[in-house]
Amino acid sequence: MYTDSFIANIETGIKANWDLPALSDYKKEPIKYSEVAERIAKLHIFFEKAGIERGDKIVICGRNSTYWAISFFATITYGAVAVPLLHEFKSEAVTHLVNHSDGKLLIVGDVVWEGLDSDEMPNLCAAIQMQNFELVSCKDERFKQAYQSIKDDFLAAYPDGFTKEDVSYQRDRLDDLALINYTSGTTSMSKGVMLSYRALLSNYMFACEVLPNLCAGMNVISMLPMAHMYGLQFEVIFEFIKGIHIHFLTRIPSPKIVAEAFAQVKPDIIISVPLIIEKIYKTKLKPIADKTIVKMLLKAPIIDTMLKNKILSALIESFGGRFYEIIIGGAAMNKEVETFLKKIGFPYTIGYGMTECGPIIGYEDWSKHKLGSCGKTVPRMEVKIDSADPAKIVGEILVRGANVMMGYYKNEEATKAAFTEDGWLRTGDLGLKDKNGNIYIKGRSKNMILGANGQNIYPEEIEDVLNSLEYVNESLVKEDNGKLVALVFLDQDRLDSKHISSSSYSEILEQIKQQANSQLANYEQLSAVFIHEEEFEKTPKRSIKRYLYTTKR
Repeated sequence: MYTDSFIANIETGIKANWDLPALSDYKKEPIKYSEVAERIAKLHIFFEKAGIERGDKIVICGRNSTYWAISFFATITYGAVAVPLLHEFKSEAVTHLVNHSDGKLLIVGDVVWEGLDSDEMPNLCAAIQMQNFELVSCKDERFKQAYQSIKDDFLAAYPDGFTKEDVSYQRDRLDDLALINYTSGTTSMSKGVMLSYRALLSNYMFACEVLPNLCAGMNVISMLPMAHMYGLQFEVIFEFIKGIHIHFLTRIPSPKIVAEAFAQVKPDIIISVPLIIEKIYKTKLKPIADKTIVKMLLKAPIIDTMLKNKILSALIESFGGRFYEIIIGGAAMNKEVETFLKKIGFPYTIGYGMTECGPIIGYEDWSKHKLGSCGKTVPRMEVKIDSADPAKIVGEILVRGANVMMGYYKNEEATKAAFTEDGWLRTGDLGLKDKNGNIYIKGRSKNMILGANGQNIYPEEIEDVLNSLEYVNESLVKEDNGKLVALVFLDQDRLDSKHISSSSYSEILEQIKQQANSQLANYEQLSAVFIHEEEFEKTPKRSIKRYLYTTKR
């Protein structure tokens, strides 16, 4: 099923699926494994002639695409260190991270490149535009010569044509650095997570173990950013090695585009963040579920079962109708949405992970997944709760095992702070673990608010209540002078459909406050609710960048 070398698995996957479609940009012709292998070979020749050595850093920054995937697999199979950067990062952030990572070569999307200045990246030898592999910047003559002669050098290396027998990659040493993944683009917060080949291999092995029925010839849609470990590991790396055809959306996954893609591709597995599922629930299912007649019918036993099955069938069909399960991760799931999905028997599960674990920590198959949990500890990992009673008393979640990072690149202080003295990684998450091993996350330790009477208040739980309300798209709860206040980004489409004008927003905010407080404990009561005029800025995992916002008025 897999070998003890990460690179060997990629090589085996390419050879085993030589004539199958490997990658395709949405609505475009696919590229076969044989073609991917040939392009990797050409890049390897270019890397070698340009003087790139094993361990050198190659930065990849652009929208999800076949070009991105080929650049990544060429980098990792060469033995260079891949440095994926989010294309949404500001130009200044990309420049900073290229410099911080000691990037020698930048493979960059055309839009990203327009905002960059190579003079501000003094140690960068060259830049290649991702879409057409054009050399757009060069400070080292070796890169120019290597680029100009790549076609002739390839023909000279393979005069009889390139075949699967020519696919042979240098084996990795499991404890060597394979990839640096940055958790933020800002200068003050950027931490480059160093992941070894062992961590990448362990994550791949996990996917093989829990999804044994996924096999060559199946389909997956890549919606999540490949520059983030969740999308890279479980929408791309695993599927590519297994021979599963990867369809890249190459654009922002709006509900309309996602629905169209599901109908066309009919994926066999779906990897998602809660936001996508919650939007589908709020726009399609909630209006139906809230109807008085539907509520009445759901209380009648026989009709209840029939109605739930009808809703379930329609929902499954909206995702293509062929998937085994939807794996949701990256952020907390709204309780109302999850409860509804569980009630109708929808095949979803919620996993737990973090970039520092490349990313997986917790998972359970959808058929065994417990409501409100994020799975059980995955193979080759350990999880413990730092509390006197892990099942009842909330404590920080600590982890260790094969998936854990090597540390933060060029940041010994942050690395030291991330681990306990006996080697456990501090996740920064607060949670519980029941007697059966199910993990329940309560919130982030840095977000926890200490109430006036000493109660621990988790703003994420209050936000979950707010986000279930009719006119709230998303929210953020913070402490302001000893009181709890909320910022809400209103659902404008919902307000417009009810013909509610801005002159009535103060009444809406009061209504939101009262509805939320009626569901919250005394120590969680909101003293005020304010409007936030636009969508909150998100991390790659689609969770709000809380540090950017203040509730002071």
